[in-house]
Amino acid sequence: MSDLDRNYASPFGRAAGRVDAATVDAGLRSYMLRIYNYMSIGLAITGLAALGVYMAAVTTDQAGAAAKFGKEFLTPFGYAMYVSPLKWLFILAPLVMVFAISFGINRLRPATAQMLFWAFAALMGVSLSSIFLVYTHTSIVRVFFITAATFGALSLWGYTTKRDISGMGSFLFMGLIGIIIASLVNLFLASSMLQFIVSVVGVLIFAGLTAWDTQRLKNDYIYGYAAQGGDIAERAAISGALSLYLNFINLFTLLLQLLGQRD
Repeated sequence: MSDLDRNYASPFGRAAGRVDAATVDAGLRSYMLRIYNYMSIGLAITGLAALGVYMAAVTTDQAGAAAKFGKEFLTPFGYAMYVSPLKWLFILAPLVMVFAISFGINRLRPATAQMLFWAFAALMGVSLSSIFLVYTHTSIVRVFFITAATFGALSLWGYTTKRDISGMGSFLFMGLIGIIIASLVNLFLASSMLQFIVSVVGVLIFAGLTAWDTQRLKNDYIYGYAAQGGDIAERAAISGALSLYLNFINLFTLLLQLLGQRD
């Protein structure tokens, strides 16, 4: 609060400065709550979409099954989703869409940006639905709660810490590029050791990004959006929710690779 007193000092003295600081503080809490609400709704949409697609893709009717995937029998829809070349469309579509939202967010109306975020979350759920074929359902639930607890603790630390962690950003993004390249290389090598290393390093990177993004969003509001408000702040909240959502999803999938029990 003392930082806000200094940054929002008033010509009428410290008493007025404290009023301004209290106003900004209340606005910050509301702003961050909107971000977490958007992120939570996005995660719920992703989970429902993943479960819905999985349920439509599998069948207990062996005679009518189009294919078998592990222990599961696939419907024609499941074959198209997980076996046919069409699967690449659903794998790559979320990546294309997240770039479109990220680069176009400032030109969109908040309502449009919000709908695109929901659509992206649904596409991500479709893309992630295959985890139900690979991992036991119990381990998926367990890893989800581990991820939620880890994410919550890291985000809370990023919000409350007095330490400036902005310098971590360039290091974390360099690490992110590194694990993306290593993952692409491992598509051809299929090395279990390299995959383990990528998963461990990836968890550390997205753990750091969670705290870093939270502090960045907090500072963005204090030093920018508090004075602007309106559509600018709303678009920023949706963009912030997208950042934290991606951190959560990546943290979840990497922890699932490390801790998940394969079916």
